[in-house]
Parts: sequence; structure tokens; C-alpha cells
Amino acid sequence: MEKWFNVGKIVNTHGVKGELKIVSTTDFPEERYQIGNTLYLFQGKNQEPISLVIKSHRNHKSFDLLTFEGYENINEVEKFKEGILKVQEDQLQELEEGEYYFHEIVGCKVLTTAGEELGTITEILSPGANDVWVVKGQRGKEYLIPYIEDIVKTIDIEEQLVTIEPMEGLLS
Repeated sequence: MEKWFNVGKIVNTHGVKGELKIVSTTDFPEERYQIGNTLYLFQGKNQEPISLVIKSHRNHKSFDLLTFEGYENINEVEKFKEGILKVQEDQLQELEEGEYYFHEIVGCKVLTTAGEELGTITEILSPGANDVWVVKGQRGKEYLIPYIEDIVKTIDIEEQLVTIEPMEGLLS
């Protein structure tokens, strides 16, 4: 079974020459959106992805703008709006030690250094200087854990376990 990973969402068209406005969800837009790379478009209930080869990439405001080979005008790409762009697992690059993909972190159990189980990481927010991990506790309580050295002490991807040292007020 193939594993797919999101790299962006098509939110709109841009101009009349087939350019698409992408809200990127990849940490590697320069590599992911290189001319000639293949992305796979998933739309709604259609389970069969459309293979798209990148023809051009540029940044505009807070968006990545892409065109794809064989799609030269707005009429041909209008139908792609709201679609999700993905890559296959074998397209992921190796990360440096201490770096992780979101899919490796989401699902990990979180313990404090005192051994208290907080819950499971359900989502990662990227609002600014550092990521924030959303941890859902047993009784539905959510904790927002900033991914900073002072708090996140160990990450064990094999065991799906993260250990944190909560600072004062973090868990209240």
C-alpha cells in the first residue's frame, strides 16, 4: 500500500496562463517545487491521483505559484481548485539527525520527565518562530507544547514516545 504525504493545497488560480496558487505544507518548498518534479493531485472522493510535472514555480506574497506541463491556461486548471498535492514516501528526502517529518511526530505519546502521561500528539501548528504540538489528553483536554529545547527533552520515533519537561503554567 502506497503512503502519500501532503505538500500543499491548491486554493485558487492566478492569472490566465494556468498558474495555481498553493498554500504550502512542506518544509522544503525549494526542493519539492523544483521544475521537472512530479506531484500527485488528489481531489475530493476521486481516489486515483493525477500525476503533474512542475513547469514553473515562483513565490507571490505568502503563496507558492505553480504551473504544470500540459496545462497552459486557466480553463484547464480551474478544476484543480481545492485539490491536495502530495508526494509518495520514496520522494521524501533524508533528514539531518534531530529533524523529523510531521507524520513521524503526530501519533507519538507524550510523557513528562516525572513519568506523567499527557496524551497523544494529534496536530502540529506552525504559527511562527517554532512549531507547537497539540497533545490530546485522556479526558479530551488539549495541551499546546512548544517545540523548543527547554521543553522537549527526548524524541523516540521507534517507540513513538516524546518526553517533555513542562515549564511552569504549561499544563494548567
